[in-house]
Amino acid sequence: MKKTLAVDMDEVIADPVKKMRSWYERDYGIWLSDEQIHGKDMKEAVPPEQSYIFHEYLNTPGFFRDLDVLPGAQDVLEKLNREYDLFIVSAAMEFPNSLKDKFDWLADHFPFITWHQICLCGSKSLVQTDILVDDRIRNFSRFYGRKILFAAHHNVFVKGYEKAIGWEGVASLLL
Repeated sequence: MKKTLAVDMDEVIADPVKKMRSWYERDYGIWLSDEQIHGKDMKEAVPPEQSYIFHEYLNTPGFFRDLDVLPGAQDVLEKLNREYDLFIVSAAMEFPNSLKDKFDWLADHFPFITWHQICLCGSKSLVQTDILVDDRIRNFSRFYGRKILFAAHHNVFVKGYEKAIGWEGVASLLL
């Protein structure tokens, strides 16, 4: 019997940060550098009066439709899909306009993942797979399986979790 594996979307397989940086530069004339966002959420890297803009970006219809795929995600997920009962899990209800975008994006970039393997939900507390790969520790609070923190700009200082650096890191832990 295969183990079950849930994998988050944003900042794990999809890259919303690149697009948020691009839109922020378009709107404010400033490209947020790696140093500026190191250890922070995007909204913490800008003046307080501009912090709302990232929520607006994420709520924009179409925002999630054309995100870049993070390097290595397609190849490693295809291999994981053969070894595990794989599920893609996203708290997409936080941004309701993202639901169709995310579904279509997955179909375009991960054709080996069927609709049976996609869970677009409000709270990931319902997820009880054997393993969860996520970039946000809040999603581990009611998860009882193996927790793998996918390294991201905002979690560099987080300790106490098994951490995967990129998809090579995920592969070395799970394949």
